[in-house]
Amino acid sequence: MVLAAGAGRRLRPYTDTLPKALVPVDGETTILDIALRNLAAVELTDVVVVVGYAAGAVEERRTALERRHGVSLTLVHNDKAEIWNNAYSLWTARDHLHEGALLVNGDTVHPVSVEETLLGSRGPDILLAIDAEKRLADEEMKIQVDDQRHLTRITKLMDPATAFGEYIGATLIEPAAAVPLADALQTTFERDPDLYYEDGYQELVARGAHIGIAPIPAGTSWVEVDDHRDLEKAREIACRY
Repeated sequence: MVLAAGAGRRLRPYTDTLPKALVPVDGETTILDIALRNLAAVELTDVVVVVGYAAGAVEERRTALERRHGVSLTLVHNDKAEIWNNAYSLWTARDHLHEGALLVNGDTVHPVSVEETLLGSRGPDILLAIDAEKRLADEEMKIQVDDQRHLTRITKLMDPATAFGEYIGATLIEPAAAVPLADALQTTFERDPDLYYEDGYQELVARGAHIGIAPIPAGTSWVEVDDHRDLEKAREIACRY
């Protein structure tokens, strides 16, 4: 599953007519291409893509993307993509979680080793890919864990010095988590539509759920593409994958 509904306003003019996921990072290769390529490489070929802003651009490329990566795409439309945050975006795809999903954000560029790490660490109903090495600042989605490495807190609003690491925008969701996660996401966006799906994870933790973590391999080059500086880094590293 790929969340690709965001507008990415800080990446204009690229995103004047394209969703962030279709911004090119290696020649004509886009962020979405890399996500689909990674999923196909670990034999996950039935892919749900949540679209919203400039959804028509993804629809136009759908057949070409399926042929290029050997995947079958199901598009789910987020009707509030330009006014609400991504807790609602993930909730719109809730019916597709019942068989389990490997979720990746449509603005993150990372190698397939991230997917391999998640699939090789299966156990908890929800498993988050974590960078435990990166120097953190205010913008990152930071986490804290307990002695069993279960998630205790996930938020950007955390003193970086107290964080275990950064959630990098990739989650393995087992079928058993589908219903409780959907309910937690609904509670989250109904409380505040500007909240993230990670706040839904926090809601699950508050309800007593165990969410696990899977640290990615040391030295993994990845980036969340929010602005033009991030895009420059994405273009430096994407060609190495």
